[in-house]
Amino acid sequence: MKKLKKLVIATAMMLSVSAFTFNTKSEAAVAGTTHKVQYGQTYWKIATGFGVPLNSLMAVNNSKYLYAGDNIVIPYALFTPAEKDLMARLVHAEAIGEPYSGKVAVATVILNRVKSPDFPNTVREVIYQISNGHYAFTPVQNGQINQPADAASKRAVNEAIALMGKGNGSLFFYNPKTSTSSWIFSRPVTVRIGNHVFAK
Repeated sequence: MKKLKKLVIATAMMLSVSAFTFNTKSEAAVAGTTHKVQYGQTYWKIATGFGVPLNSLMAVNNSKYLYAGDNIVIPYALFTPAEKDLMARLVHAEAIGEPYSGKVAVATVILNRVKSPDFPNTVREVIYQISNGHYAFTPVQNGQINQPADAASKRAVNEAIALMGKGNGSLFFYNPKTSTSSWIFSRPVTVRIGNHVFAK
């Protein structure tokens, strides 16, 4: 009973502190949780580990340098665990057999579409988008999206999130050996990785 009472009191205190501390949207976006820096960790390793944008992590902590033992603030994640899992499943299905950098690039296309005014503004809506009677991504149509993601695809999603704002703006990707769309070939190419061409 004492443990339950302590838990209730602790929860109430946390809620009251949260209500006091995070009273605006911008403050809530900045202050997440804290992390104790371990020896050898960098902002990049921490950003990819937590799946938060590198720029945001550095801005919130207002420092270029990290020292082991320091406590730093981790900003709130922009995407839920369910959204990250959905992205990772799509990456796995679309980029199976592709180099790791190709997996990151596929995840980046999803994130770029979410930010673009020309596409839906949520991960789920982007991935399940139907345009001209066709799904935007083949794995949604053939059901491969429902297969679990591998560890590399999950890491690729976190890395793409960490890189947000640093890419070349890719909004599309295709395999030129299998693509039948003449329109996609007209798009400006941003990079070629493995069997995929990325374009905007």
